Amino acid sequence: MTVGLVDGRQAILPDPTATAPGRGAHLHPSTECYDLAVRRKAFARALRCEGGISAAAVGTYLDSKTVMDTTRNWSKSS
Repeated sequence: MTVGLVDGRQAILPDPTATAPGRGAHLHPSTECYDLAVRRKAFARALRCEGGISAAAVGTYLDSKTVMDTTRNWSKSS
């Protein structure tokens, strides 16, 4: 993920290829991790940006994924 502009406002954007310039952050590709990050306000902290920044584009990206591996345990590196 990275910070960019959506409709002229600063927002957190997905960066699945991890090639965007600037500071980035990693998020497990699951809606559970996304929801937890939103509740904890982890995006603004990880990306060192002002609070109140929208992460809706990341949620939309995760919702649009048609095939997600729900069997992987992302809490362990395996």
